[in-house]
Amino acid sequence: MEVTKLTKRNHYEEITQQLKQLIVQGRLQAGDKLPSTKELSERFGVGRSTMREALSALRAMGLIDIRQGGGCTVVSSAPTEIEVPKLQVLRLNRTILLELMEARKALEISNAALAAEKRTDEDLETLSRLVREMELAIGNEEEGERTDLLFHLTLVKSTHNSLMVNMLDSIMSPMEMAIKETRRVELYANSSVARRLYQEHLAIYDAVRRSHRAEASHHMKAHLEHVEQILFKYL
Repeated sequence: MEVTKLTKRNHYEEITQQLKQLIVQGRLQAGDKLPSTKELSERFGVGRSTMREALSALRAMGLIDIRQGGGCTVVSSAPTEIEVPKLQVLRLNRTILLELMEARKALEISNAALAAEKRTDEDLETLSRLVREMELAIGNEEEGERTDLLFHLTLVKSTHNSLMVNMLDSIMSPMEMAIKETRRVELYANSSVARRLYQEHLAIYDAVRRSHRAEASHHMKAHLEHVEQILFKYL
């Protein structure tokens, strides 16, 4: 597999484009396994973190499959214009996405504080179970998405405020899209990110368990800012 060594730092987009062209042109075909991340990093002359970003982008485009510890396999020879449809919509509506994230942050930071004050033992039991399931789901994309979304839904229900629940419901569909696509573009090749997200949810849960409003708000704010950082890296 011939590639052009990069002369600039951290240009994972250039790596993505080179590999994409090899797939589209048929020089890499469905079923072919890519070299290891280490070998690819050496060929392109970049660090492994940059290489992982490029592979994650190719996975998000549906061109390769990344298995935990099992390397990368080409799964499609899609045309050059392929994009993740939902991310493409978000790119075209960047203002809408910004407003969504602002609204989500305002709601969920408040939700965390209120849940810390009003949660019941039953709420805590459900949140605790979801956090445990989230830890077990590291490396399993579907379970990661499911537990992530359920955690936030359970948290707002723990406020026992129907208006808060209804307001979150009003942005739930685009928020769910953003959570799913954030996880999909970032987590396939990087389990350390999944573990960090689990730890952020654990910190939120622990503050709610201890009825500490300020800490719950603080940890929710930090978590959402991390999610924003990941998402906007691809937009």
